[in-house]
Amino acid sequence: MRAQMRRQSLRRPARPRSGQRSSCPLIAGHRLLAVYAGLAERGEHLLDGLLRGESPKQWMHYPAEDAIDAQSGFQWFYHSHAPGDRAGSEEHGHFHVFARRSLWSRRLRSTSEKSFAAMTGHPGQRVQTRHLFGIGMSAKGVPVQLFTVNSWVTGDLMLSAQTTDNLLAGMTLATGHPDIDAVIESVATLCRDEIRCLLALRDARIATASPQHVLDEPRLEVLSEVAIDLDRKLATT
Repeated sequence: MRAQMRRQSLRRPARPRSGQRSSCPLIAGHRLLAVYAGLAERGEHLLDGLLRGESPKQWMHYPAEDAIDAQSGFQWFYHSHAPGDRAGSEEHGHFHVFARRSLWSRRLRSTSEKSFAAMTGHPGQRVQTRHLFGIGMSAKGVPVQLFTVNSWVTGDLMLSAQTTDNLLAGMTLATGHPDIDAVIESVATLCRDEIRCLLALRDARIATASPQHVLDEPRLEVLSEVAIDLDRKLATT
């Protein structure tokens, strides 16, 4: 598991024309490339510091107590499933990204959150995190997929598509894992349209289920998933 830029083929995004203002996706693209270039120069894999050179143990959280930015209110962890749980997938593992209570507690009174609560059966449990989305990773340490999961999977709750989109637009991470933080932030910026599509698919799936049981329905695990091609994103950014 070594980062080799020649093999990973993360292409450099087009630079802005003279006089054209750099957009956030453009900056995110260059930041993403800088991370992988640095890894290649050091002969490291994105997950080396997290896994300490070992293969991930199935279902174990990395880090064990999650990577938490108490100041910004975001957190994440990485883990992998048994191969049989992801038949046909080339995914090595994935990140789950969350927002802590300080970010969304006051937003629960908004129209979008009240509507979303109604659609999900008005869950009454008090939780400390809300799951935002997941990022599936290839064995080379490159993001290849976005997904959402049902609340029973992560043991917390979700937020409306509008609130989730708003939170991700301003997400910053400083968890002590700077390369991973940069990749997660960059993906959230570069793939904002895909994330919006992902959330729309999630809500459409939820809407077809019974509100009283949707969050605990064992047959509803992955609610939505969208493949991403960062090479293409970078080439057109």
